[in-house]
Amino acid sequence: MLRWLLGKGARPARVERERAAIDAGLWQEVMGRYPFLQGLSAEEEEALRQCSAWLLASKAYSGVQGLEVTEDIRLSIAVQAALPVMHLDPRLYEGWTEIIVYPGGFLIPRNEVDESGVVHEYVEEAAGEAWEGGPLILSWDDCGPGQRDDVNVVIHEFAHKLDLYHGEADGMPWLGLHGRQLSAARWQQVLATTYDDFCLRLDQVEAAIPPDVDPESEAAEPWYATLPLDPYAATDAAEFFAVSSEAFFVNPAPLGACYPEWYELLARYYRQDPLQRLSACQCQLRSIT
Repeated sequence: MLRWLLGKGARPARVERERAAIDAGLWQEVMGRYPFLQGLSAEEEEALRQCSAWLLASKAYSGVQGLEVTEDIRLSIAVQAALPVMHLDPRLYEGWTEIIVYPGGFLIPRNEVDESGVVHEYVEEAAGEAWEGGPLILSWDDCGPGQRDDVNVVIHEFAHKLDLYHGEADGMPWLGLHGRQLSAARWQQVLATTYDDFCLRLDQVEAAIPPDVDPESEAAEPWYATLPLDPYAATDAAEFFAVSSEAFFVNPAPLGACYPEWYELLARYYRQDPLQRLSACQCQLRSIT
C-alpha cells in the first residue's frame, strides 16, 4: 500500500504477470493501429511490451462520464506512453498513480494575468492534461483509433511527466540516466536557441496571414503548416519540449530538417532515432509494392 501511495511502480512479479496477460491478438491490433510504431526490431518490440506491462501494473486507469476502460483502451494508452521510455526506465513515470480517461475532450478552468495585472478566468477545452504530482488526464477520442498521424496527445502528456520528474516543468527533463553523455548546459543552450527561433518563425507566419483570414480558423492552416511544429509549442519551454517530443516520435522529418541540433539532443535523450526507423520502414514498404 505504501508503494501505491507514493506513486511507486509495481513490483517485478506483478509487472511480469501483466506482461504475460497481454493478449497476443490485441497486442498486434494495437501495434498496427499507430503508424509510428512500425519498424521496431524484435528486441525493441519486447522492450516496448515490458514497459507497457509496467504501466499497466503501476497505474490505475479510471474512466469518467460513463466511459468503460476496456483492455483495448488500457493497452493502447500504455503502448503509446511506453514508447518514449522504451530504452530508458519506466520508473521515470513514478510519483503519481492514476490515468483518467474521458470519452472526448474535457473542460479545464484557467486563470491568466494580462500585462496590466488583470486576472482573466476562462474555461478551455483540452485533449490531455498532466498534473504535477497528480493524475494524467486523456481524451480517448484524441488518443484512440483514427487520431491524426502528426500529433499524439499521449506522448505529449507523458513528456510533461518526464519534465516534471525531477523538478518543475521547464523543458529540462532529468538527465541523470545519461551520465556525461548529455550536458544540462548544452541542453539549456540548444533548447533556448531553438525555442526562440521557433517563436520568431511563428511571428513571421502570423504576420503573413492576410487580414481577411481568421488566424484561429481552418483557413489559416496552410500558413501554420509551414512550421516544423504545432504553434502551441511557442507557449513556453515546457510545451516546446512536449510538442517537440510528440513530433519526434510521430512526425520527425520536419523537426529533424529544421532543427537538427535539437533533434539530435532528443535522440540522445530518448536513445532512439525515429526518423531513421520510420524512413527505413517506408523504404521497405515501397520496395514491396
